[in-house]
Amino acid sequence: MACYIISYDLTGDKREDYETLYESIQAYGTWAHITESTWAIVTDETPTEIREQLSKYLHGEDRLFVVKSGVAAAWQNVICRNTWLKKNL
Repeated sequence: MACYIISYDLTGDKREDYETLYESIQAYGTWAHITESTWAIVTDETPTEIREQLSKYLHGEDRLFVVKSGVAAAWQNVICRNTWLKKNL
């Protein structure tokens, strides 16, 4: 399994329209909400498979970026727990 970083820009006016996107990310089971528009998930899927799954819940001009987590990371004032990041990144 690998950790992937998901980042997006949502252009829709109503944030509640994206509840299914958030639920789809959380359905991966092992996840963290890092910043308002950045999550991390742990999965056996490829970045392309993740993108295709999450794209179902995006609107017209929304942006999505999925990248496999690297070796080193640093952060400050994230939403999730530091322990999750240390364990899974």
